[in-house]
Amino acid sequence: MQSFNKIIISGGGTGGHIFPAIAIANQLKVKYPNIEILFIGALGKMEMEKVPQAGYPIKGLPIAGLQRKLTLSNFLLPFKLLKSLWMAFRIIKNFKPDAVVGVGGYASGPTLRMAVFLGIPTLIQEQNSYAGKTNKLLSKKVDVICTAYPSMEKFFPKSKIVLTGNPVRTEMVKISEKRQEAFNFFGLDPNKKVIFVMGGSLGARTLNESVLYSISRIEEKNIQILWQSGKYYYKSLLENKEIQQSKHIFLNEFIQKMDYAYAVADIIISRAGALSVSELCLVGKPCILVPSPNVAEDHQTKNALSLVNNQAAILIKDSEAKEKLFTSAFELMESHSMQKNMSENLLKMSFPHATENIVRQLEKIIK
Repeated sequence: MQSFNKIIISGGGTGGHIFPAIAIANQLKVKYPNIEILFIGALGKMEMEKVPQAGYPIKGLPIAGLQRKLTLSNFLLPFKLLKSLWMAFRIIKNFKPDAVVGVGGYASGPTLRMAVFLGIPTLIQEQNSYAGKTNKLLSKKVDVICTAYPSMEKFFPKSKIVLTGNPVRTEMVKISEKRQEAFNFFGLDPNKKVIFVMGGSLGARTLNESVLYSISRIEEKNIQILWQSGKYYYKSLLENKEIQQSKHIFLNEFIQKMDYAYAVADIIISRAGALSVSELCLVGKPCILVPSPNVAEDHQTKNALSLVNNQAAILIKDSEAKEKLFTSAFELMESHSMQKNMSENLLKMSFPHATENIVRQLEKIIK
C-alpha cells in the first residue's frame, strides 16, 4: 500500500460536488493522519466558505461558467481560463501533491489539466448518472474515474471506470438504532406515520407548494409531515395560517441532523440530486423523487430513472407534482408490499463503503 504525503482536491460550485470532496478528505485523514490536503475551488463559489468550515485550506481560481446570454463575463472567460490554468500550474508546482482529485465543477478543469501536464496521478469522482462536461473533457487524460452508477462507458473510456458509488455521510449508516431518539428530537408521535419532505438547504418551491396544496388531506389522513422548507421559503411559510393551525406539520428551515430525519421517515419526498439519491439508497426508505427541471442536462431526471428502472423509487414530474405528489404518497403509505419491495431494491443499489473504495483507487494510481 502506497502512503500519502500531500493531496489536492479540486472542484465545487454546489453541495453535490463539495460534500463528496470533503468526505474523501476526511477518509484520507482517518487513514493517513499526517497527510496535507489542499482544496482548489472557484472564487465566489460555495466551496470557498464550506471547505474552511470543514477544517481544510482552499485556494481560489477566477474560473467561471459560460453565461447563456451575451455578457461581459463571457467576453472575459478566455482570459479567466488562461489565468486559472497558470494559477493551477503554480499551486500544483509549489505544493507538490502525490495525486490530484477532481470532483466536478469549474475549478476541477484547470486543476486536472495542469496535473496531467505535470505528470501527477489524477482521479475523477463523477457523482451523477449523466457525466458533467468538465469530467467528459478530462476523462481521456486522467488515470482513473470513480463513478456512482453503472453503464458510464457511454461518457468515459471503459478501461478507466471503477464503480465505487458516491461518498455519503457516515452517520447515515444504522439509522434504525436512532429511531426513538429521533422521534423525541423532533417532537413527533411515534404512533403516527411520517412523510419527510426534503427540499434542500435553499428549498424547492414545487415541493413546498405541493405540501400547501395538500394540507387538508394530510390532516384527514392523520399523517405527520417533517418538512425542510429551505431558507428562501421558511419565513413566509411560518406566517401561513393553515400551517400554524396544523398539528401534523413540523416545519423546519434546515435540518442539521439528517440521520434523525431519515430515521423517523416512513416515506421520503425529495429532489433527485446525486447525493440525495445515494443517501436514499443507503437508508433504504421508500421514496418519491421530483427531479428539478433547473439543472444542467436534466441530470436529476436521469438520476431518478436509475432508481425507478430498478423499482426502487417513484418519479413525479415537477410540472405535475402539485396535483399528483401527495396522492402518490398516500397510495404508497397504504401499500406495505410496495414499500418493502422499494426498500429492498434501494439497499441493493447502495454503496456503504464508497469513500474507502475511492481512497483505495487513489492508492493504486500513485507511482
